Amino acid sequence: MEQKIILAGYNIDTDVIEELKISSPERQDITPETLSAAYARISRDPRPIDELRKASRQEVEKSRKSNSSIIFKMGHHSVAEHAVFNFDIIGISRLAVESIEHFRLCSFTEKSQRYITLENDFVIPKEIKDAGFEKEFTSLVKTQNELYHKLNEKLSVHVFEKHKGLAADPKNKSLLEGWAKEDARYVTSLATQAQLGLTVNARNLELMFRRFASQKNNEVKEFSKKMFALVQKIAPSIILFTEANDFDAKTYEGIRAEVLKPEVLKKKPDIQSDVSLVGYTPDADDVLVTSLMFAVSDMAFENCLASTKKMSAEEKKDIVKASCANLKLYDSVLREYENIDLTFDVVLSSSCFAQLKRHRMATIIAQPYDPSLGVTMPPAIGEIGMKSDFDKVIAATDSLYEKIAKKDKDAAAYVLTNAHRRRVIFKCNARELYHVSRLREDEHAQWDIQNISTAMSSEAKKVMPLTMMFIGGKDAYPRIYKEIFYSPPSPLS
Repeated sequence: MEQKIILAGYNIDTDVIEELKISSPERQDITPETLSAAYARISRDPRPIDELRKASRQEVEKSRKSNSSIIFKMGHHSVAEHAVFNFDIIGISRLAVESIEHFRLCSFTEKSQRYITLENDFVIPKEIKDAGFEKEFTSLVKTQNELYHKLNEKLSVHVFEKHKGLAADPKNKSLLEGWAKEDARYVTSLATQAQLGLTVNARNLELMFRRFASQKNNEVKEFSKKMFALVQKIAPSIILFTEANDFDAKTYEGIRAEVLKPEVLKKKPDIQSDVSLVGYTPDADDVLVTSLMFAVSDMAFENCLASTKKMSAEEKKDIVKASCANLKLYDSVLREYENIDLTFDVVLSSSCFAQLKRHRMATIIAQPYDPSLGVTMPPAIGEIGMKSDFDKVIAATDSLYEKIAKKDKDAAAYVLTNAHRRRVIFKCNARELYHVSRLREDEHAQWDIQNISTAMSSEAKKVMPLTMMFIGGKDAYPRIYKEIFYSPPSPLS
């Protein structure tokens, strides 16, 4: 059979779909389930795929039964990944957004608090109302928003004055305004309304529904029900397991009960640094050199490792240099770098976490927001003489948080600000850390995530200097490359 490539389908706007329904005879095949059913048959049916798709469209009910059977009885859940959905999610809180973006195999584009001037829209959670704090909550969030607008106004003037060179070019107007907004937003609450576009396949959507059904948060449960109602009638055969379950609902509670036993939990002073490297692959540089050798030889890994151990430091360095000799600033380092792992304990602001969590190929385990960790105040707020105003709002926020937390600790998080901090474990491989560094250490990156990323790179360089030889932001990469490959000119005699 000759090579043949067919565009089987693509996602289109639902308004277009509805118009097609109106202008066409009634039909049942406007569903992504037919693609899942057709592709599921590839492994057992010798017909060309385009014929399988045609058959699926002609027999929608049969396709649905086939999907259910393959997913439920045979356990081949991956066929559901061929069905893709797009959602407009509007009017949810920043806190709820974190629940959605916890899922790594989805695509998100979120309304940016860095580039858009915030209005005063915010969510009043059912839990806050039920606990009797609606009036205090509303009053405080309005106070936070009032300070946001004052900060934004003063910061805008400050930024343009501080960066007169950039301000001279009208093209930089939105950039400088964005710097002001991104610092002003630190005083806004996690209840602030957001919106995002979500693209997700049916398998991951089903996982979302199941996890959300098991959560305590009413806002998350509510929007999950609305999403499910929209897709249930379109694709009933590929979204099957959506009910709450004990594993998702009770596991962490069970762990907490064991950990909080006095004989188990012996609290020690917390690590003071915002970024600490708490675990990494032993002899990481040797592992990388060995992995690179393995990729181009016919030797077993163990034999490659034995050869690495006999090399001089310069020979190892030359191999690592060769792996990046043709690397451009937009390229990823080789996959062999994934054999090296790093684990960081990081304390960071909500604003910073919103950016770090976008690196979904890492493992991110986050503790709840904790006012005892303090807050991150943008330096520019001090520069414009608004530190006392900022501190006053933070103190009022912490006070109300404590009051609400006595009744419902989870709901209390809504009142906290983008400046409040949490502790996370960030585990990644060396290749992913390079990606984080290229993006987040760049001069155009936001200062908070830039500081965190720079600290992670610095810690990594201490224990694996060869592996991290080329790490740095996009702006710094040309200089880094030049320093490694080109010797500095000899001093004049």
